[in-house]
Amino acid sequence: MNTRHALAAIVTAVAAITVLPGCAVTRGQSTVGEYIDDATVTTAVRAKFVENREVDAAAIKVETLNGEVMLSGFAKDGTERMTAESLARGVKGVKAVKNQIVVRAS
Repeated sequence: MNTRHALAAIVTAVAAITVLPGCAVTRGQSTVGEYIDDATVTTAVRAKFVENREVDAAAIKVETLNGEVMLSGFAKDGTERMTAESLARGVKGVKAVKNQIVVRAS
């Protein structure tokens, strides 16, 4: 009987050791807090675009990962492209901005 309990305890311990580390955050993944921070930054950048009359918020996509904002989409001219980048850089929590916005040919 004691052998069964010991065997069950060993099997449970081995299972816990192999399964539980899979639940931990591994390199390259965001923690819940980082994900929420990135979502907050994305929302704040989009809000700045909506408030500004020079930027077409519907034409520019905003993505944030670890505080780095990536802008993509289309702008009517270079001024709109640079204004969008400047607005994004001014948002609290933004560490860097990658501006991939393409200026539409007239």
